[in-house]
Amino acid sequence: MSDRIDALFHQLWQQYVAVTPSALGVHQLLGASPQQVLINDHVALRTFNAAPIQLERLAQVLVSVGYKKGGDYFFSAKKVRAEHYEHQDPTRPKIFISELIVDEFSTPIQAIIGGLVEQVDALLVDDPKVLYSGRLWDISFADYQKLLKESEYAGWLAAWGFRANHFTVSVNHLQAISSLQEVNQKLVAAGYRLNTLGGAIKGSPGVLLEQSSLMADRQLVTFLDGDYEIPSCFCEFARRYRDKDGSYFAGFIENSADKIFQSTDSRNGV
Repeated sequence: MSDRIDALFHQLWQQYVAVTPSALGVHQLLGASPQQVLINDHVALRTFNAAPIQLERLAQVLVSVGYKKGGDYFFSAKKVRAEHYEHQDPTRPKIFISELIVDEFSTPIQAIIGGLVEQVDALLVDDPKVLYSGRLWDISFADYQKLLKESEYAGWLAAWGFRANHFTVSVNHLQAISSLQEVNQKLVAAGYRLNTLGGAIKGSPGVLLEQSSLMADRQLVTFLDGDYEIPSCFCEFARRYRDKDGSYFAGFIENSADKIFQSTDSRNGV
């Protein structure tokens, strides 16, 4: 089982850094070395709530490699629901998986998404490889733009498919840095652009979780009608605090996560 998890995260990471070059620079900046191996707090995945790729179906892949469900979340403004999965080994990244509630969008948007999902081979969905299978459909840039107008989430997912939307550095496990404020200061000094929507730090010690993130890198994507540069993936940073029982908080804060979603949105001006 351990080998299967290692293989899964290796593939997710390689796919992620291929379109997120800032991630390697960030890891070097924060002291990645033989003495300091950066621990990832969590990885985020996106999908549509349409068979055969709905959240529940993909979650079974996570269960098959030893993960269990942790919590439920809902983002009404974005029309997105999510769950997080965790492993009994605390050094294994949590997995935050969300899905767009397609039937809450306009008929034209539902039709575009339906046309994408129809192209998915259902036989691929029960294999862990589906989580890093990339885009399993063809889409035009024109349709991408239509999706983007109603939902940045839908546009990003339609363009990029199945991959880690972001990896998250665990500040708790850094040896030379103890606060998220110091992490952010180093990032800004090095020229990285923070997502400042709702503040550079989302959350607080009071809610047992602090988070920050960079704005997404930009990469060329091939659409049916040409190649266009769009936001890809990003780096997040998390500092967790102990609850009254002395255990580190393992969940997520909806208001904070809502702002983190915006890290791939080039329209928000943060």
